[in-house]
Amino acid sequence: MSPLNLLFATMPVPGHVAPLLPIARALTERGHHVRWCTGRVFEEKITATGAQFVAMDPSIDHRGRNVDELFPERTRLKGVAKLRYDMRAVFLDPIPAQVDDLRRACAEPVDLVLHDTAYVGAVVLEQLGGPRAVSVGVTPMMLPAPDVPPFGPGLRYRTGPVARLGYAAVRGLLDNVVFKPVFEHRDRILAGLGLPPGQRGLASVSPHLHLQNGVAGLEHPRSFLPEQVRFVGALVDPAPAAELPDWWERALSTERPIVHVTQGTVADMDLGQLVLPTIRALAGEPVTVIASVGAHDVGELPPNAFAAPFLPYDQLLPRVSVMVTNGGFGGVQLALAEGVPLVVAGTTEDKPEVAARVERSGAGLNLRTSTPSEKAIKAAVSAVLWGSYRERAASLAAEYRRHDAGELSADHVERLVQTSAANGVQTG
Repeated sequence: MSPLNLLFATMPVPGHVAPLLPIARALTERGHHVRWCTGRVFEEKITATGAQFVAMDPSIDHRGRNVDELFPERTRLKGVAKLRYDMRAVFLDPIPAQVDDLRRACAEPVDLVLHDTAYVGAVVLEQLGGPRAVSVGVTPMMLPAPDVPPFGPGLRYRTGPVARLGYAAVRGLLDNVVFKPVFEHRDRILAGLGLPPGQRGLASVSPHLHLQNGVAGLEHPRSFLPEQVRFVGALVDPAPAAELPDWWERALSTERPIVHVTQGTVADMDLGQLVLPTIRALAGEPVTVIASVGAHDVGELPPNAFAAPFLPYDQLLPRVSVMVTNGGFGGVQLALAEGVPLVVAGTTEDKPEVAARVERSGAGLNLRTSTPSEKAIKAAVSAVLWGSYRERAASLAAEYRRHDAGELSADHVERLVQTSAANGVQTG
């Protein structure tokens, strides 16, 4: 097919940029022209895919800073108040600037805009007459359905009419009470752009094509899946080559089970929430603990524990028996793609939903807290080591292996354009 002109647009956050990297690489390797609008700290990663970097408006570029640095007032908030604040300040307030960024980028031809589901400006631009938008799910599936729990609280998956009634009640509470001020704020922004109010709900999912990170086996089963939704497998980019820590061979040569613990790569993470309790909980156990600790100094470790700032997952995960994680969606994808069962302890952002899906799938345990006790961690790791969780994780790994996420995503994008052309639909 003729080369396409594609515009990517993502929030300037690692977890929103990284899943689109393999898509951009696959499309540029097929000869398509890809431009990508996001934060400047990602320029090198983006150009490495063959895409052209486009700088976003500096007023909405996080420049590598965490949310507390950007919005110090949020540190005084807790619970629902903090969540509502984040939705307004982080995801909704940037919409006008996002629309302006995309309009400038569309001075050159654009066939489609590909965006992460939090980048609402792409959806708004289409409503204003701009190019069609294709969404990429960088969190678990956000689309509502009567037979799945509403997105957000991380509710346990249940079946049957009573469960549906419960889901409906919670969904009504979220839409009409908890998040009502957020939707009203969004509608004021839309009105300022000359658009009518939006629908209730958190999803910004394309009606044309939605590329969902992950596999169907990890998601909550639903009786109806919209036809534009495509599960594409693990949207993760190969990690750059890194020097192995000096303890690598010594730690991995053991016959004991290896437990990996991580809280992701956020610079200001509190290792006292999960990493350090896991190391202490397993200090006397017949396992080897390997921890990712970022830039933090963890001090002296027990004889069976090892730590490094970052670890090469392509070499580590095939050797891991259990992964203890705060529920970052990318790390969970990598673990399950290797058949590694999980212990999940996370309660912020989308982490409760990630944990709920791991629990429902049978591939791990959900501790339902971000600060589990050492006793709870020890019991959970033991249960996952000797239970049936590895079998279910292996089944999911087989499903992941059937998906080449980048290439499959590129296939779907090309097919959308070809089908549209056959039906006489304009893509730009």
